Parts: sequence; structure tokens; C-alpha cells
Amino acid sequence: MRRRAEQVDETRQRITEAAVRLHTTVGPAHSSIAAVAEEAGVTRLTVYRHFADLDALFAACRAHWSAQNPRPDAGAWLEIPRLEERARRAFGELYGWYRDHAEELYPINRDAAAMPLSAQLATETGNRMLADALVAGHADADPESGSDGEGRLLRAVARHLVDFLTWRSLVIQQGLTDREAVDVAVRLLTAVGQRDSANDP
Repeated sequence: MRRRAEQVDETRQRITEAAVRLHTTVGPAHSSIAAVAEEAGVTRLTVYRHFADLDALFAACRAHWSAQNPRPDAGAWLEIPRLEERARRAFGELYGWYRDHAEELYPINRDAAAMPLSAQLATETGNRMLADALVAGHADADPESGSDGEGRLLRAVARHLVDFLTWRSLVIQQGLTDREAVDVAVRLLTAVGQRDSANDP
């Protein structure tokens, strides 16, 4: 019984790792269940025995890759009260992490629309958490209100700047150095923060 359980776990792990390899090389759009099965050396039926649908497979993939490649700790940014100093640390850490994992992150972000909705929402939630930590204490307390209140613009800019594709545009497509990309992000965020502060009643 114990050996059987170990074999089940090993097979599930092999399928998960195969999916990760495909997602981070050819991309999710080209990672069908058949392709994952072939990469893992199992049948499609075996994949479905371990993962009821693509949502479950993507969730396992994301958890596995994230555990091996943890993102910077956004909670630590909250210890820095001033927005400019916090932003410089945050973008320095986040953009450095993007640089370290750029080749794996690009196919996933490029094919985002091909992923299950649950996976897309998980990515959006992750980015939102980074952005909200970045501007915590500098934006209004109701980020989902959709109002034109103070902080709405700041939060929108923060969410844009923490996105992987923003980093890639600045560094890979436009040719900025890592330091220049961080400096641009800090300047933009703090300029918007100062504008919001100036508009406070």
C-alpha cells in the first residue's frame, strides 16, 4: 500500500514537472494534455487520473514552480514608510527576480490568454498583491471601489509597473539597463504619488 501511494505521488510529480518544462519553454498555448503526457512518458488517461482538468494541472504547475522560485517578499517592503525608498527596494528586488527568471516567465506571460481562467486570475491576484504592498499607506483604503478617489491612479500605475511584461518592455525591448529600469519605475510611481498628494483635500 505504501509503495503504491509512493508510485502515485511519483507519477503526479513527473506529470507536474513535465508541464512546468513545457509551460516555461514552448508556452501554455502549446502544452496540450497530449503534449504533457508525452513529455512525462505517460498516457493521456494517466494525466487525467491525476488532474481532473487543466485548472488542476495549472494550479499544481504554478505551486511547484513558485516553491522552487519564490518571488521577493512584498511584506518586507511595508517596513519602509517613504514611497520612494520602498519603491526603489521593491523594484530592485522584483526586476532582479524577473531578470533571473526571464526565459521561463516569458512563454507563460506571452500565452496568458491561453491559460485557464483560474490561472489567469491567480497571476492577476499575485500582481495585485505586489502592487498593493507597494502603495500601502499611500493610496485609499478601498482598492476595489472603482471610484476616482485618491490613490486610484497611483494603484493603477503600481499594478502596471510590477507586471513582468512592463519589465520586459523596458529592459529587453527598449534596451534599458536593470538600474535604468528601476530608476524609471521609481520616478514614475513617486511622481504619481506626489500628484495624488497634491490633490488631497
